[in-house]
Amino acid sequence: MAPALSQTPAATQPSAAQNAAPADTPSTGTDIFLMAGSDFDRPGLLPRANLNIGVGHTFAFLKKDPLGDELTFAYTYENAGTHGFLHTNLGEHSEQLGIMKNFNLPKTTVVTGYTWLQTGITTYTGNARLQNHLDTGVSLGAIVHLSLHSSIWLQETYSKVVTVPWYTTSSAGYTYSF
Repeated sequence: MAPALSQTPAATQPSAAQNAAPADTPSTGTDIFLMAGSDFDRPGLLPRANLNIGVGHTFAFLKKDPLGDELTFAYTYENAGTHGFLHTNLGEHSEQLGIMKNFNLPKTTVVTGYTWLQTGITTYTGNARLQNHLDTGVSLGAIVHLSLHSSIWLQETYSKVVTVPWYTTSSAGYTYSF
């Protein structure tokens, strides 16, 4: 018969320090994400598809960096046409590098927040010639943690392409972390 917990010798009971994870241990190493959203920047302010896929990796040496600790690479397709939601002949294809900063929200471990700064090249297609332009994006978001490896991201992005005024994109996505 096993002894009751109160009868177990103190030397075999793990201490609180042994159970606690170190404070600087990153919660994830690599994230793969898929996001779908909608822009409101085209003529008539009608919604247009904004589809994003990317990968990010957390680096321990960036943990104390105020801008972020996760470097990202993402590809985005946006419908740049004047009609239709998902696709028209006019498209916008972006490749972006970014830095993301994850932060805890008070009184919850299920939801965390993040900021994400991105810059890259946007290519407009569907015209007689391709047009490449510099673009930037600033995102603020929340992560709903479903499990150790799965989460849902909700974000609002403010973007600027050189030839287009600032516009917003609201997105939701799935992330797998390993």
